[in-house]
This record gives sequence, structure tokens and C-alpha cells, in this order.
Amino acid sequence: MENAILTQQILSMNSTQKVAALLILLGPQTAAEVLKNITDNDLLEKIALEIASLNKVPIKSLVGILEEFRSLFQANSYLAKGGKEYAREVLEITYGPEQAKRIMSRLETLMNANPFQFFNEADPVQLATSFQNENPQLIALILAYLQPNQSAKVLNCLPSDVQAEVAMKIAEMDTTNPEILSDIEKIVETKFSSVMIQDFSQAGGVNTLASILNRTDRTTERNVLELLEIENPTLADEVRELMFVFEDIQQLDNRTIQRILREVNTKDLALALKGTKQEVRDRIFANMSERAQQMLRDDMEYLGPVRAKDVQEVQSQICVTIKALEAAGEIVLDMDEGEEEFID
Repeated sequence: MENAILTQQILSMNSTQKVAALLILLGPQTAAEVLKNITDNDLLEKIALEIASLNKVPIKSLVGILEEFRSLFQANSYLAKGGKEYAREVLEITYGPEQAKRIMSRLETLMNANPFQFFNEADPVQLATSFQNENPQLIALILAYLQPNQSAKVLNCLPSDVQAEVAMKIAEMDTTNPEILSDIEKIVETKFSSVMIQDFSQAGGVNTLASILNRTDRTTERNVLELLEIENPTLADEVRELMFVFEDIQQLDNRTIQRILREVNTKDLALALKGTKQEVRDRIFANMSERAQQMLRDDMEYLGPVRAKDVQEVQSQICVTIKALEAAGEIVLDMDEGEEEFID
């Protein structure tokens, strides 16, 4: 009965809602990369609205959506049963030769993707806790295919005796049969699905959308906010309140700006300032020593003409750094105009 209800919940969701749920599952960083590549403004607006609206999705529904996309994109079983030529023939009948060619290309790319990638967005501490009683050979196999930074974080959290054994197994590892690897991946994904999605039962909503937009490029950010403004001005205002864009630096107090500047590379700052108003530059310069000001001006002059895309990317990176400082409690992003009074 419960499974039937969950199936009905998933079936009642339209494709845009499912995409929004998938982006929430993937996490802000990956979701931002996906949104950057959506050029259809209408679709971009619909997805953004759904992300902001999906305040709570049952965990089991999320599992179902994840499985639906997994089956759709990877399509391993379909290709294995009928072969590439059969799949291509069916796609050509359905979509035409050109579209079929593009779909097959995407499917082949997905088929060749590294296994266990669903663990790259999981919390490394939770992964280590879940892994520590597993066979070291299995842990080694998984870590060998994850992004190096994620593998290192998980390894750091394992008990010392397990660390050594896993490290040895990784070093001794040889090639693994792709079919066996695929079977292991399916088993592992099912077994550890709670680690991957347990924090997403209340994901979505305005906070999630703001977090994603903080990681997109400025063009995507502006497009989404402008579209939201037309469709739902109140929602657009709520998202803006939770976001921090590079120009907002001019509204911060001097102490906060000085703390931020200690975390930002001078060359990155020079590139970021190439695309800002004079008011923002003045606010930055006012919180630097004369020598640091001159070095920054020299770097900006040395850069010459720069691509807007490069400026937007470095501005987004600096905003992520600023949000990290806020999350760590080192700064408060008070967006009120003027200098705040502090009492020692």
C-alpha cells in the first residue's frame, strides 16, 4: 500500500518538478553547473520556481526520482539487451536521425562515467562512519573511483587501522571487470542510499535556490532573478535577501571587509574588480594599506582587457569564500548601509 502511494506521488509530479528534486539531491555546486548550461529562459524560470517550492519531499519519493533518472540517463540494461544499433534504430524512429545521434552520444558518455559518483556529494564523515565496518577491499574500490579530495576526506575519518589496510588495498588494486563493477555499484548504492539522501527530506525551498544561485555565473543568476521577478516578485525578494553578490561588499562594515580581504588572493581580487562599479572599488581600496592599494591597482592595470566570463567566475568564487566565512561564524553579512557601531 505504501509503495503504491509513493508511486502515485512520483507519477503526480511533472518533469520540471522531478528535475528540481534531482538538482536538490545533487547539491548546490552540481546544480549550479547544470543551470549554467540551460539556455531556455522559460525552462530556467520553471525549474527555479519548483526548487523554491519543493520545501519537503518524502525520502522514499526522492529515492524513486533518483532511480527514475538513473534508469533514463544511464540506460545500461536497455543497451545491453538490444545493443547500440537496436537502441539507435528505436531512437531514430521516435526522434529522427539527428536527435537520435545526440541522445546516443549522451548515453555513451554516461555509460563511460566513473562509478560510485553518487558518493562525491555525500558527507565524508557519514560515509566513513558507514564504511568502517565494511570489507577494506570494498572501501578501497569505492575510494579509488571517487574524486581525490572526497576520498582523502573519507580516509581521514576512518579508524587508523582501517586507514592503513584500505590504503594498502588501493595501492595493490588492479583492473576490475566493468560488468562486476556495475553490479557492485548497484548493490552499494542501494545499501548506502540513506547516507546519500537522508539530509534531503526537507531540502528545497528559498534557501536551496539562493544557495544554488550563489554558485552559478552572474548571467544565470541575473536571468533567474529577473524571471522570478516577473512571475513571483515576493519570492524573488526572498531569494535576494538570502543571496550575496559581489557588489554587496560595498554595504559591509570595514571590519568585515578587512577580514574578507585576508582570504582573497590579490590577483583574483584584481580580476574581480575589473567588472565592478567605482563605488565598489573605492570601498575595497578604503580598507587597504597604501602599499596594498598600489599593488592591486598595478595588477588591475597589468591585466588589460579581460573576458566578462572570467570576471564573473572569480566574483562567484569570492562570494563562495565570503559565505564560507559567514557559515564559520567569522563574519556577519549585515547588509544595512553604513558602518555598524561595535562596543569592545
